[in-house]
Amino acid sequence: MAKQKFVVSGALCLAVSITSVAPAFAGGLERGGYNIDLLFDNSRFAAESAATFVAPQRKLKNATGAFPGSSTADDSENYWVPRIGIKAGFGDAVDCMADYSQPWGAHTKPGNTWAGRGENIETKVESDNYALTCSYKFDVGPGKLRFIGGGFYQELSGFKERQVIPAGAGIPGGNGVGRLDLKGDGWGWRAGAAYEIPEYALRASLVYNSAVKLDDITGTLNLSQVNGVVIPVHGSQDMPDSLEFKFQTGIAPGWLALGSVKWTDWSQFSTIPFCSTSVSSCTPLTQATSLDLGYRDGWTVSGGVGHKFNDQWSGAVTVTWDRGTSQGFGTQTDTWTLGAGVQHAVTENIELRLAGAIGLLTSGSSRPTTMNGVTLGNGVSYDFGNDIVAAVSTSLKVKF
Repeated sequence: MAKQKFVVSGALCLAVSITSVAPAFAGGLERGGYNIDLLFDNSRFAAESAATFVAPQRKLKNATGAFPGSSTADDSENYWVPRIGIKAGFGDAVDCMADYSQPWGAHTKPGNTWAGRGENIETKVESDNYALTCSYKFDVGPGKLRFIGGGFYQELSGFKERQVIPAGAGIPGGNGVGRLDLKGDGWGWRAGAAYEIPEYALRASLVYNSAVKLDDITGTLNLSQVNGVVIPVHGSQDMPDSLEFKFQTGIAPGWLALGSVKWTDWSQFSTIPFCSTSVSSCTPLTQATSLDLGYRDGWTVSGGVGHKFNDQWSGAVTVTWDRGTSQGFGTQTDTWTLGAGVQHAVTENIELRLAGAIGLLTSGSSRPTTMNGVTLGNGVSYDFGNDIVAAVSTSLKVKF
């Protein structure tokens, strides 16, 4: 049975690597998400770096709004998602992993010539996440039970630009564009458990990642091109908590099957008010502006198979479905993704991986929508068809 474990190990690492590509274009503000798979590496020490390039092709059409302009626009921008991790084992029971990632992000840029620019000209969100995760494992029955815990620190920043009034209608020479700049930081934690039977490459894990409380988001509402005013603002918002179940098992010599189900609490992202710093309690009634998202909870389901061809080469294929978080406002409809990749064991201690994915962004429409008594959309309506998203990911792993 130990031989079977060796045969499927390369396919396991590659299949897991491919499934990590899918969150890069999941719903909400998800980019890299949370990934602790390196913690399970059997080596005493391991280091891994990965980079994923994503090219979404979301195109808007039939746009109408308060400002005249083109009825079409290219909404999406290409982006990179990096990840770096280091894992160390301490004795036979304790493993720890430190990693850097960018779990959240967004970048849409339909521009300032389309009819919907009263809702959005450009929106960009970036994040940095620094985490430490450890586990303790011990024998239970034929395998090992592992308890997992850790914490992470996040920094987020971003901006949004939109047309507030027609150009020249405010201050002389003003373009009428307002800009909201924001930044915040906070802490989170994770806890979970996993059960492993290495002889069968079997592992089942359940991990909860807490919300990150951004209690003091600060920034500016720049209306210098509208009425000549720049307003310092503040607000608060929790980044979402999530719960993920993963399962994998060897199904034949050289073959592995795996799957996962993840829930993310995006429904708390409806409308986020921001108020002047002169207002102590920021509510929709006292806001100077708001960031309107109108999300519902996200669900991501993935499954795949991996195969080890020989000691140097492995391959894997995965399929992922992500439920769209938009509810009649926005472009985040369901996404279907097919991923594939190869892994090459350069030496016993060095692994190179190349994975790619192609996805279908399903069609839909966006209209002004009322949620919790607040109307989102600034009077802008548009449609979009079935669009394509593509991604490629490379990674290098060194273990000893």
